Amino acid sequence: MPSEFAFSDFALTRVDADGVELRVRSGGSGPAVLLLHGHPRTHTTWRHVAPLLARDHTVVCPDLPGYGESGKPPTAPDHAPHSKRAMARHLAALMRELGHERFAVVGHDRGGYVATRLALDHPDRVTHLVALDVVPIGSALARCGPEFARSWWHWFFLAQPDVPERVINADPDAWYHTAERPVDDDTLKAMHDPDTVHAMVEDYRAGLGVDRAHDDADLAAGVRIGCPVLVLWAEGDDLPALYGDVLDVWRDWTPEPRGRGLASGHHLAEDAPDELAAEIREFLAGGG
Repeated sequence: MPSEFAFSDFALTRVDADGVELRVRSGGSGPAVLLLHGHPRTHTTWRHVAPLLARDHTVVCPDLPGYGESGKPPTAPDHAPHSKRAMARHLAALMRELGHERFAVVGHDRGGYVATRLALDHPDRVTHLVALDVVPIGSALARCGPEFARSWWHWFFLAQPDVPERVINADPDAWYHTAERPVDDDTLKAMHDPDTVHAMVEDYRAGLGVDRAHDDADLAAGVRIGCPVLVLWAEGDDLPALYGDVLDVWRDWTPEPRGRGLASGHHLAEDAPDELAAEIREFLAGGG
């Protein structure tokens, strides 16, 4: 399932972003919007959404640090190089290198956590935040109960030492169920790369430790998201079942989040690209 055709008017480059080389596609013109994919995708998950946003925005689609063909941060005992704070720092540097001092950010899944951290750590640069099918990591873990543990068991498995890489690399197609849900060639290549698998697992290890610590510290200190926030979730996924009022979770972080569910599975950019792009464009055009 090739994806390059969908980015025919986008430039493919590699940019040194604060010590990590990121692979990035960009195109369009107008105010900048940064699109951040989730696990185990690459930037190609945005192949149907990015051209629609590029009608009136400069759209930047990187592989997250550690993911796809982007550089792999070093491994450390505390997993901090793969924290959302570190990823956000690299992405803020990327946008500066590309000439965008201020930009909107859209993040799905793991990219949603990075997008949230960008808005928290770089409030002078992020104009809008769109979070897709996520609540902040600290909020999710604070509300963790039996249903969350059953449904999201992979968070805890992937945070274990050594074993996750061995299990995934033994049969990536079985682990990621590619026979049931085909993925594009770029994502398939990433799934079969042991270095990428290790970096993606490090992302989860950071999630249960340093990322939660950062979220908890911000909440305790009264740090909140200052820009307009749009939260969209998949009606075919489990956020409402886990949290009830999804926006109420986000009110811990921002006083007036907007949002609703979309008729989609978890991968909104692939399952409902037209509706998703329309929601993002309306939100950005309206100033929140």
